[in-house]
Amino acid sequence: MSEKSVKTISHSGCDGLTGEMTFPGDKSISHRGLLLGSLAEGRSTLTNLAPGEDVGRTVDCLRALGVTVVEEENKFVLEGQGLRGFTEPKGSLDAGNSGTLTRLIAGILATHSFTTEIDGDDSLRSRPMERIIDPLESMGAKLDSREGKLPLVVTGGDLQGIEYRPEVASAQVKSSVLLAGLGASGKTTLLEPGPSRDHTERMLEAMGYPIRVDGDRITVSGPHPLDPLKLKVPGDFSSAGYFIAAACLLEGSELTIRNVGLNETRTGFLELLTEMGASIELTSSEERNREPRGDLVVSKSDLSGVSLTEDQVVKSIDELPLLAVVATQADGVTEVRGAEELRVKETDRIKATVTNLKNLGADIEELPDGFIVRGRSKLSGGRVESFRDHRIAMSTAVAALVAEGETELVEPEWVEVSFPGFFETMEGLLHG
Repeated sequence: MSEKSVKTISHSGCDGLTGEMTFPGDKSISHRGLLLGSLAEGRSTLTNLAPGEDVGRTVDCLRALGVTVVEEENKFVLEGQGLRGFTEPKGSLDAGNSGTLTRLIAGILATHSFTTEIDGDDSLRSRPMERIIDPLESMGAKLDSREGKLPLVVTGGDLQGIEYRPEVASAQVKSSVLLAGLGASGKTTLLEPGPSRDHTERMLEAMGYPIRVDGDRITVSGPHPLDPLKLKVPGDFSSAGYFIAAACLLEGSELTIRNVGLNETRTGFLELLTEMGASIELTSSEERNREPRGDLVVSKSDLSGVSLTEDQVVKSIDELPLLAVVATQADGVTEVRGAEELRVKETDRIKATVTNLKNLGADIEELPDGFIVRGRSKLSGGRVESFRDHRIAMSTAVAALVAEGETELVEPEWVEVSFPGFFETMEGLLHG
C-alpha cells in the first residue's frame, strides 16, 4: 500500500488574508449550464466553468452521449441536441465523485429510449439514490441499482408527468424530477418540503422555458424548446466561504472578493456569519442569467455563537463543517441540529468534522443530526484527515491556520475535486 500524502499547514509568520481575488465558477451552476445547454436548440457558450474534476466528468459524460463540447481557453462551446437528442453511449458513464451529475443526468436519461449505466468512485457508490429512483420510476422509467446505490442502470422512454413531494428538501432530487419532466407528457409538479437551491429553475427561465414557480409548487409542462445559453458562471460561493471564514478569523485581514455568486438559496453561510457579527460589506451587485452576483470586502471580526434554524441548516448544508471551525473561535455556544444529511455526503461529515476539530483541541460534541461547539477554543496543531472529502479538507485547512504550531493534513489532494490550486491561492493571500 502506498504511503498517504501529507501537507503541513501553519500560520506562523503570516499576516491575515489581504488582497483581491476571484473564484472558480460555481460548481452547481456549471453542471447545470452544461446539462441544460446540451438540451437546448442551438449553440451555447459557457465561460468561467468550475475547473474541478466533478464538472470535468459532466463534460466527459455529455461527449459519451453524442454532445459536441469544445474547450477554447476559458470558454466551452457545446452544440445542443434538443430535449431528447442524446445518443446511446458505448459504455458506462463515469460520474466520478459527483452526486449532482449522477442525479441530474439520470433525470435526462429517463426521457431517452435506451439503456445507460451510471457508475462512480467508491465514495459515490456509497451514496443513496432511492430519492431519484422512486419518482423517475413513477413517471415511467426503469432504474436498476445495487440496493439503491450505484451502479445505476437507467432505461428511459415515454414518461408521464407526475405530482411529487420529496421527503426532504434537495436541489438534486428536485432538479432530477424537473429535468425528466422537460421531456415528459403533461405537467410535472414538484412540491418542495423546504427551501433548496433554485439554480435549475432560474436557468430554465433564462433559457425561455415557461416554468411556473408558485410558492413551494414548481411546474414544468412537457416538451418545450430551450434557447441556447450565453453564460458567464459567477464565482463559487461555497469555495469563497473558506476564504471569507479565514479572513474573519485571522488578525490583519482585509480581503476583497469579486464577482461571487449571491443566490439567496446558497448564501446561508454568509447570513450566519453576519448574524455572528462578521465584518462583511457588499460593495456592488448585479444579476445575469437570473443569477445574482457581487463583490464583498471581509475583515477580522469578533464573533458570537448561534443556534441554527431548520431553514438555515438547509441553506448552509455544505458549509456546516466550516461553520464548526468558525464556531471554535466565537464566544458562546453554536448548535446545529437537523443536519443528518451530512452523514451521507462524500463522507460522514458530522463525524469527520468532530474528529478533526477534537484532534486540534476544540470543545465540540457530536450529535446524531449535528454538533454543538463551545467557544472560544485555543486550537493547537495536530494530525488530521481529509477523509477523502474536498469540503472536509478545506474546512480543516482553515482550522489549521487558526491553530498554534503545525498541522499535518493527510490526503490534501482531495481539494482538487472542487478547487484546484486551493492551497496555493490561500498561501498567496497570506504572504501578500
